[in-house]
Amino acid sequence: MAESTRLVDLVQADIDRFLDERESLLSAISPELDPLIDFSRDLLRGGKRFRALFCYWGWQATGGHATGFDPMAESAAESDLASIVKAAGALEIFHAAALVHDDIMDNSDTRRGMPAAHKRFQAMHATGGWIGSDATFGQSAALLLGDLLLGWSDELFDAGIRSLPSQSAGLAARREFNRMRTEVTAGQYLDILDERAWQSYPEPELLGRAHRVIIYKSAKYSIEAPLVIGAALAGATAEQIAVLREFGLPLGIAYQLRDDLLGVFGDPAITGKPAGDDLREGKRTVLIALARKNLPSNSRSLLDELLGDEDLDDQQVRMLQASIRNCGAVDQVERIIDHNVRLALAAMNDSPISAAARDQLEQLADTVTRRIA
Repeated sequence: MAESTRLVDLVQADIDRFLDERESLLSAISPELDPLIDFSRDLLRGGKRFRALFCYWGWQATGGHATGFDPMAESAAESDLASIVKAAGALEIFHAAALVHDDIMDNSDTRRGMPAAHKRFQAMHATGGWIGSDATFGQSAALLLGDLLLGWSDELFDAGIRSLPSQSAGLAARREFNRMRTEVTAGQYLDILDERAWQSYPEPELLGRAHRVIIYKSAKYSIEAPLVIGAALAGATAEQIAVLREFGLPLGIAYQLRDDLLGVFGDPAITGKPAGDDLREGKRTVLIALARKNLPSNSRSLLDELLGDEDLDDQQVRMLQASIRNCGAVDQVERIIDHNVRLALAAMNDSPISAAARDQLEQLADTVTRRIA
């Protein structure tokens, strides 16, 4: 665990240095750009760092630094770990960009217990007494912040692969990074499409469509892609890459299913988001698809009527939570999570990856699927 903790510290330090450099650039343009840096720092400070950790352990699993590294070595980031630290940081910045854009699309008020970026920009407008719509300004400014973070993630990733001794490993990692960006954007589109157009599709298709959104919006980019990017940086073989995909995809599905449960039943004091937030946002998740299959017609109609209502009060949220839980959908999702974790762990049996990395990945599998936030 010391190795993972030290990696997280190195990634944070590298992100901070990167933002310091970008702050100088923006300040030279105008001090009015300070909020772009301030909000970026808040988004990139702390967090679970799952993507960074999976990237690192994908690297260690397939070559990396055979004996690990000294968690107390101050010069670690200056060694051959530099490329993986920068790649892991790039994934965290990409994730921050996705969160900013996701909060705009979902019209979320909060993120990690703070106002979402577009709400912070909106408050700036209102406080300043500027002309026009504060909501429009907030969304426009946050959209630009997300775009800026997306570009910065590319810059940091490219800096990482330039330090690799193997050009082919860098190219392989870049292909995976590019693929990840395309897949998560496609998944985001399918998500907002299903929220608006679900009634246009035959009832039997809804569960499969929700599962497809999980794969492309979250499962691949949260776990599979970071693992494979790290492995590619280490010059992994095709067999090793295949094993990590077999491990990463079902684990990513389990990870997102846990997230979907937290989006409906999570404790706001822990998740940093209001109770039942996914109900107000109208998320057409696997949980909702299963509930619709299980509920009697009158309860299903009420769920359809209320889901996506931004003005749901606490009593209505509790009613929907009870309906979803009592119809057995929560238990079904828990069983699907357990099934996917078993699939992921089975992929590691007799696999051509390091024993130390296998142990760490198994621990991470437990962490990401049993979390409460």
